[in-house]
Amino acid sequence: MAVNSRTPLIAGNWKMNLDHLQAVAFVQKLHWTLKDAKHEDGTVEVAIFPPFTDLRSVQTLIDADKIPFAFGAQDLSQHDSGAYTGEISGAFLAKLDASYVIIGHSERREYHAESDEIVAAKTKAAITHGLVPVICVGETAEDLEKFGASAVPAGQLETALQGLDAKADIVIAYEPVWAIGSGQAATPQQAQDVCAVLRGVIAKVLGDEAAARTRILYGGSVKSANIAGFMREPDVDGALVGGASLVVDEFAAIVRYQKHVGV
Repeated sequence: MAVNSRTPLIAGNWKMNLDHLQAVAFVQKLHWTLKDAKHEDGTVEVAIFPPFTDLRSVQTLIDADKIPFAFGAQDLSQHDSGAYTGEISGAFLAKLDASYVIIGHSERREYHAESDEIVAAKTKAAITHGLVPVICVGETAEDLEKFGASAVPAGQLETALQGLDAKADIVIAYEPVWAIGSGQAATPQQAQDVCAVLRGVIAKVLGDEAAARTRILYGGSVKSANIAGFMREPDVDGALVGGASLVVDEFAAIVRYQKHVGV
């Protein structure tokens, strides 16, 4: 496989937090905090995922102030338009210049009964509208005990990738459900082992070239104290950060992992 030239991606999933006024203040403060960080020269990409109601305000601020952050949505509809009350089309997100959209987050799978097939349909919808899907896969504590660490996420990913063009731009996020919000992250070696399997799935379905260029993130109780360990692993290309992404100084420290630890 080719030498890793993948740009690390640190993504902040705000979940259902911060209204549009709070979002503007947060993005401004994060930008000020990171002004001297190397992410502006492309060393690390920063992406934020606010609630739907914040997206227009965030877009306007990022465009007006030329802030070097990408942004995306936390979900999208598998449908382009129609009688789907409360859903948001990928076409709408594209009009806001969103770059990314999270698909199949464990909370969507659990609370909204999203199946692997729905995740696959949403993945295709995102790509159709020029959005980069951040496809989330992961196992519960029960899955871990019954099937082992990689079986469930590998199966989820294989379904999501079916029918995609090998040149499609995608991001994968491995989020062990047992670690999310628990304060107990996977170890770097555990993350590496699963991410390596996931890269193998990409190679199997889309080919070696796609596997070599696709970024795979780790998500699950990520914080500034443990990010550098994950980033040392060859198949971990960044992080999908939850609670810590809502604290400016903590999220900035995660982005700056290269500064505070020699990686």
